[in-house]
Amino acid sequence: MASKISTLVSTKWLFEQISQGMKNLCVVDSSWYLRSAKRNPFEEYKQKHIPGAFFYDLAANCDKTSAYPHTIQSPDAFSKSIGKLGVSSDTHVVVYDASDKAGFFSAPRLWWLLKFFGHKQVSILNGGFVKWVSDGYDVTDEIPEVNEAQFVAKFHPEKLKSFDDMMSNIKEQEYQVMDARSKGRFDGTSPEPRADIKPGHMANSINMPYSTIIDIENKLFRSPDEIKKIFEEKGIDLSKPLTATCGSGISACILILGAHLAGKDDTFLFDGSWVEFFLRAKPEDIHSIIH
Repeated sequence: MASKISTLVSTKWLFEQISQGMKNLCVVDSSWYLRSAKRNPFEEYKQKHIPGAFFYDLAANCDKTSAYPHTIQSPDAFSKSIGKLGVSSDTHVVVYDASDKAGFFSAPRLWWLLKFFGHKQVSILNGGFVKWVSDGYDVTDEIPEVNEAQFVAKFHPEKLKSFDDMMSNIKEQEYQVMDARSKGRFDGTSPEPRADIKPGHMANSINMPYSTIIDIENKLFRSPDEIKKIFEEKGIDLSKPLTATCGSGISACILILGAHLAGKDDTFLFDGSWVEFFLRAKPEDIHSIIH
């Protein structure tokens, strides 16, 4: 295995590693979808997945005591959940999901979680399961046996922003805030996936739908130079502090990954994202173009 881990790996590279029986490789399907998609990711995984791939349930492996979806687990809980897939400190993890819109949706969340908890050897399959299939590689319904491993998670709270941080930043503007949701949800003209949450945005935040940094036609991330240009066009300065948000902490990780590809490794995440902000903020702090 090469000493330097590529953030993005191709379907050809992954096929070759699987074919050659690469040691310390763990391929993980971390598919998750909004309710509106009416898809069951685990059932789909059981029907077909990349040979040797395990399934990681993002919806199940979160802090269930939290009032907000997808809240980060404790280090011990994450260590157990990822260790059950055979991931240890020297495992090269390759994550993917089966989103058919962009080739990516939830895989960057697991990429971010692994990085957040101190694991450096993690990559994302560029193009995801959709490209794997379109490139003609085999799929299977065989669930692989797993040898559980010990994973020691290291907590890095400095990579997070809290609700209080976000409220303070509205006045202080110490860092830029980019929102990965669609323009309609950001503007307040399209509904949120959850019935109890209304659309809108935080003051001074910048709408940057996650799909803008993906070549939708080819289901691949755009080049680092293209991503840098897109950030510039959105008025985001990658040399300055930056925080990502979205609906519930999933697609924001796509923007964090994009910033990483463009050379910025210190982007923060507001994990509670719009769900937490809407439920806790005062009405006057909810902005939209319709009121």
